Amino acid sequence: MTQINRRNFNFSILSAATLVAGCGNGIGSGNPEVIDGQVQATLEDMFQNYPDTQDLAAKSNGMLVMPLVTKGGFLLGGSFGRGALLINNTVVDYYSATSGNVGLQIGGQQFAHVLFFMTEDALAGFRRSPGWVGGADVEYATPERGKSVRAQTLTSLAPVIGVVFAQSGLRLGATLEGTKYSRIIP
Repeated sequence: MTQINRRNFNFSILSAATLVAGCGNGIGSGNPEVIDGQVQATLEDMFQNYPDTQDLAAKSNGMLVMPLVTKGGFLLGGSFGRGALLINNTVVDYYSATSGNVGLQIGGQQFAHVLFFMTEDALAGFRRSPGWVGGADVEYATPERGKSVRAQTLTSLAPVIGVVFAQSGLRLGATLEGTKYSRIIP
């Protein structure tokens, strides 16, 4: 019987991270033009399929658009994706989203998400942070195709609202909580 020790645990975490990093997530090598195209396509898809998100975009101070995040795991898991921060519909910075976790999980999933910064303070805090981690201060909305974002989400006083959509694959125990967003230079 194999004992779990620090060396085995670190190897397992490294293996899970390598597995996730090896998954093609459609963003390519981080080329800004590729990311910009994916961001615009993601926004068009979101606005077309979930029209209420246009109200969120209009009220927000900025949006972090993550076109495709690949998440997977078997007991150990992780995720990775790249996207862009838009202020006044202009790309101002590029970001990566990463997470790693241990727990009851199995499978893989790909999805897009947009974080709407509803206050100037929330946006400024995000931009100042060397590595902002999504947590309890983010209210998540997961609209179903053909349905609107909940009315209470549109009138929420939450500083950050996250909309998760375009999910594919099956993964038990999926969450964005604990995802770290870091500024990158593509």
